[in-house]
Amino acid sequence: MSENSDFVDFFPDSKAEYILSNVAEVVERILTFIPTKSLLQLASVCRLWRNCARRVLRTQQQLTWVSASGHPSTESHALNSILAEEVEKVYLLPKTVLVMADCEILNGGAFCYKPNKAKKSRNSLDAELNELFPRGCDVMGVATPGIVLTPSGSCGNPPQEYQHGGAGFAIMLPAIEGVHIQPFHFCKRTISPTALKEAGLIDNPELRVILIFFYEAYKPGGARFLNQILEPLSKTKALIAGGLVEHAFAPSRYCCSQGSYGVIGLALSGPKVQGASVLLEEDVISAKAAEATIRRLKAAKIPEKNTLGFMFACVGRGQNYYNNQSNVEADAFHKVFPNTPLFGLFGNGEIGCDRIIKDDYTLCDTDMDNLQHEYTTVMTLVHLG
Repeated sequence: MSENSDFVDFFPDSKAEYILSNVAEVVERILTFIPTKSLLQLASVCRLWRNCARRVLRTQQQLTWVSASGHPSTESHALNSILAEEVEKVYLLPKTVLVMADCEILNGGAFCYKPNKAKKSRNSLDAELNELFPRGCDVMGVATPGIVLTPSGSCGNPPQEYQHGGAGFAIMLPAIEGVHIQPFHFCKRTISPTALKEAGLIDNPELRVILIFFYEAYKPGGARFLNQILEPLSKTKALIAGGLVEHAFAPSRYCCSQGSYGVIGLALSGPKVQGASVLLEEDVISAKAAEATIRRLKAAKIPEKNTLGFMFACVGRGQNYYNNQSNVEADAFHKVFPNTPLFGLFGNGEIGCDRIIKDDYTLCDTDMDNLQHEYTTVMTLVHLG
């Protein structure tokens, strides 16, 4: 009881003092209602609370996200203005964070609690994001012309397409048993077979899904670099999905100069990871055709719990492609998968293919030449156990 003496002074009722100092079941139940950042602080109260907090953290294995849209009256991007505050409220300990926002985020204000807070010298977006999340958390951020997101709050919220910007999201993934998420980042100076192997992208029998994003690919040499990456990946059995984006703002790039091309992404390995994808090709130009294509993902029989949908679309699709109908592909996905959140981007090129594992065979076309597309949408399901 001595190590709890400072703590129990707050409880003059001896019964409450005894329960909160000795009954782990009660303490653990109470701590399940505490957001993770506050939970980590409460873990320092005493040994009992520390052990209870650890057990609670181990049960928090469901992914969560923060999303934002619109053009706030301040100079901050919509995501900047709320992310820091919303991170305080989440009920998991993030191990990996994927941030996507339109290119306006590169010019917006800092991530802060109050938009009118006194200005300070601006750090890099990478440094600011790392300040928001726990030490050891891997943060990856890309800027792209348009965004697809599910509003915060519920998996059942209808996803929205923001083809012309003004939106962003941060998906927070905890450490999950049976799931290994390895971030990777390569430029022309660091790419090599050894680097690919160290990132778990080749010679990895447990590799299941690769989410991959090329930045500055239009620069001279960018196309050759893209092929250099995709050629060995196309020989794996992993699902590959992603796109060509404008910039990567996290993690910071120390290996190459500003404006150089490169690639970042996540390699998802482990027995509990599942993935499936379909390609909405150029001739899919109606809501009915989009829904029919997306419905093919049902054949993969992927569980709804802890599953994310990703939509990687050409910036040339969207409303204009569907005869001035907005949100066609996101609505079609929501109709087929009403309880699966959807996230993604409108970019300058799409990476992916039809890949559905059904029973004992795989429908797959992962030749390198068939992974790169224009005027298409790659619709993907990723299950994380």
